[in-house]
Amino acid sequence: MPTEADRIAAITDPFALLKAATERLAEAQREVTELSRLRQRVITELHGQGLSYADIAAAAGLTRGRIHQLKQAAPAAESAFLGTSRVIIATPLKREAANARPVLAAEDFAGANRLAELARSYRLEPEFEHIPLGGAIDLNRQGLIVICGPKLSEGVASVLAQDPHFRFEKASDGPWTLRDLTTDQVHRAGVDSTPQTNNDVAYLGRLPRPDGQGLILVLTGIHPQGSLGVIHLITNDLEDLYQRVGTGRFSCLVNVDYDAESNEPINVRVLTPFYNHD
Repeated sequence: MPTEADRIAAITDPFALLKAATERLAEAQREVTELSRLRQRVITELHGQGLSYADIAAAAGLTRGRIHQLKQAAPAAESAFLGTSRVIIATPLKREAANARPVLAAEDFAGANRLAELARSYRLEPEFEHIPLGGAIDLNRQGLIVICGPKLSEGVASVLAQDPHFRFEKASDGPWTLRDLTTDQVHRAGVDSTPQTNNDVAYLGRLPRPDGQGLILVLTGIHPQGSLGVIHLITNDLEDLYQRVGTGRFSCLVNVDYDAESNEPINVRVLTPFYNHD
């Protein structure tokens, strides 16, 4: 059977061949990175079950030194919390009050870039995407990280509505709130409370795509400061998050205390249990 390299080599147009070869190399590199990550994860899991590296090496037909080398060379297992190979970081555009132009919240811009930097550190390939006014977005794609709540996208609202433990609700006086369906406790942002405080409540979860063929990582504060706080949690505690929930379905709420002038998180803590949906 002809290989993919054979197919590309048969292309007669030199520019088409160059384009096809470049695209295939990128795909191959992503596959190599992901296979390295999977191999490292299995080695770590087997070692955690009590097997020595010598035992693992013997069973796999490798040397003990090679096992150590493979373990050190691969991206850390916790990178799988973000995705595999490529991650798409989607942030919503909002209507600017002054002149009706679509804009991106400064906190979402900063948060998306911090997530991208974290992804690159784990040899993942980040891409940026804006959710347009109106909220239309294709959610049936692998590697999506969505920084958006129900207010700005009906599609994201439908995904969030699948969560069996939390619900976004509008309070009788107007502001959005987050209800813990297990305890029936309603969480409200500090700016929407009396007296006002500099804290927000945010959602973090991994939920099914609309087509049921994969999962989406969704994070959003009631206000943008909360989203930035969740990203602070992810960038500082990724290994712990991965150990708690892996790559499965889950959700939790996060409390974010932030600086009133910069909106930067000062103190971030998980407010609820990590609910495992699996």
